[in-house]
Amino acid sequence: MMDWTDRHCRYLHRLLSRHALLYTEMVTSPALVRGGALHLLDFSPQEHPVALQLGGSDPQELAQAARLGAQAGYDEINLNVGCPSDRVQSGTFGAVLMKDPALVADCVAAMRAAVDVEVTVKCRIGVDDQIPEQVLPDFLNRVSAAGCERFSIHARKAWLQGLSPKENRDIPPLDYDLVLRMRKEFPALHLSVNGGITSLAQAKAFLDAGLDGVMIGRAAYHQPADILCAADAEIFGDGPVTDPIVVARQMLPYIEAHLIAGGKLAQVTRHMLGLFAGRPGARQWRRVLSEGAHLPGAGPDLVEQALSHIGPLADPARAV
Repeated sequence: MMDWTDRHCRYLHRLLSRHALLYTEMVTSPALVRGGALHLLDFSPQEHPVALQLGGSDPQELAQAARLGAQAGYDEINLNVGCPSDRVQSGTFGAVLMKDPALVADCVAAMRAAVDVEVTVKCRIGVDDQIPEQVLPDFLNRVSAAGCERFSIHARKAWLQGLSPKENRDIPPLDYDLVLRMRKEFPALHLSVNGGITSLAQAKAFLDAGLDGVMIGRAAYHQPADILCAADAEIFGDGPVTDPIVVARQMLPYIEAHLIAGGKLAQVTRHMLGLFAGRPGARQWRRVLSEGAHLPGAGPDLVEQALSHIGPLADPARAV
């Protein structure tokens, strides 16, 4: 979720759900270790539990980056072996590493030796002409032998040649059954499924089928209230269904502090555009924020103005 799940997005999502594990956008180990871009590790204490997602392929450099993440206070360090973008391939990390499970194992071993927090892996079921039924179990075997006990599996192949990153999110067919078979083949591992999941009902079905977790990306970003407002109550069994109107107002002090620190309103509100997706007034909410957040002097009052367009819930009893 590069350029999406930044610290402002995660702060919003944490207000919607107290229990969902949040992930950073992918941060490359060269940027941290060689580039000194430690600002990429900034996050609010309120975001916990939160995982740092790293991209890289040099074991020692990843170990240093993981150490920096642990020192910054992240609860988990996740190695991305799933991103298919050209930029990622040119750096020899992301989904291209599915072709070299031995290197991924070396990376995991080095990272685990460097930090006390858990090291996890996000992967694909395979890439290009690989046969997922052969590649995925071999990958899980090798990487788990290096000490990784938790995997989030994007249930699509990645085609590294001929498809764009966007096409790689839609065109290769999803193979949820393969991920479910891995649950039976590797009972000691913590396995989560990712890819194409658009509702809490779908997530619950996977949990009921025996998977340990469900990772939701685009749907949680574009319709955050649909995914996160009821997650604590329906998935974790702890907490009420949150009201996105209340959450929008809870963002106002955060926005004010961000503006005082020299930030721009649009840096925060761009992540709030989908907060009322499918609800009466959602289009006006988006229009007010999209047109006004970039203007000089824009501040929390604009959010209140946008909120004035939001109609009531179809079922008011669902939000407290």
